[in-house]
Amino acid sequence: MALLVTGLGPGDVAEAVECLHQCADRATDPELAEYRRHLADLLGDALDRLPTQAVEVAA
Repeated sequence: MALLVTGLGPGDVAEAVECLHQCADRATDPELAEYRRHLADLLGDALDRLPTQAVEVAA
């Protein structure tokens, strides 16, 4: 599956990954924490696959 995100740069997505990790750390439900870490890992992996010349442009 592919997802097209418009209006956000790599830094914005990286911020979302960090937020997911923080939420997972604070979750009282272990299944919810695991799911949030899984989502963060998927987004982080997608960021890692971006071309290195991808730069964030201020909107």
